[in-house]
Amino acid sequence: MADCYFFAALPCEAKPLIKHFKLKKELSVTAFTIYRNANITLTVTGLGKSAMAAGVAYTLALFPALGLPVLLNIGIAGHCSHELGSIFAVEKITDQETGRKHYPQWVISPPCPTQSLITVAQAEPSYASDAMYEMEASAFYETATRFSSSELIHCIKVISDNKDSPSAQIKPAQVSQWLMNALPIIEKISQKLGELAGISPLSNIDSYAEIIAQWHFTNSEKIQLKSLLNKRAILINNKSLDLMEMPQTTAKEFLNSLRQELDEQAFGGF
Repeated sequence: MADCYFFAALPCEAKPLIKHFKLKKELSVTAFTIYRNANITLTVTGLGKSAMAAGVAYTLALFPALGLPVLLNIGIAGHCSHELGSIFAVEKITDQETGRKHYPQWVISPPCPTQSLITVAQAEPSYASDAMYEMEASAFYETATRFSSSELIHCIKVISDNKDSPSAQIKPAQVSQWLMNALPIIEKISQKLGELAGISPLSNIDSYAEIIAQWHFTNSEKIQLKSLLNKRAILINNKSLDLMEMPQTTAKEFLNSLRQELDEQAFGGF
């Protein structure tokens, strides 16, 4: 099983995870509150994008994974009409301040509905669009992609407020109960992603080096190549990449052939 890292902004979000996975506090760490067991690390980052980005980078630097880790942001979010306590996997992240958009890549079918999300600098009382609102996801995703493959990086949110029950009425004990109820889904997602990460090769260095020696790649294309090789290792772990079967072509055409191969895969579910 691959290493799994949970990131929650609030102690009340983290409490059910700590209890369920029997995590122990790292007493030697002072910059953030971190809990661990053999395979899981949970960091309580504090509210906001800056705190979340720092928490992700600090945790992965202090406790680096041996292979590709699973990185999950678990927490609460508001929505105009969704029922309190309902759980959603995030399909799109928009940063309200910067306008940047991210599309988490679900290579398995999550066992809950999906929903787009907007990361804001402060609580959103008007729920201006049919999206969830919260304060950390965009920073989590941007930072996490430096440490793992995008297919293993996801956000799972529980609805804590809506137009009938505004965010000012949120109580920590209720948040913990909602997250406790969501644990079966959180555990299924983390286990499935952990299995995918665990069966993928720890390194694509040999294939990568052989490919860039055969064709000329720009720096941007090299980054795309690494991402596609990571995705291929997760989705097509039972088929080695045989460059002898690849036609003598350009780097751009080679990348497109990898994308086509991946697009033809039937993604597995639960």
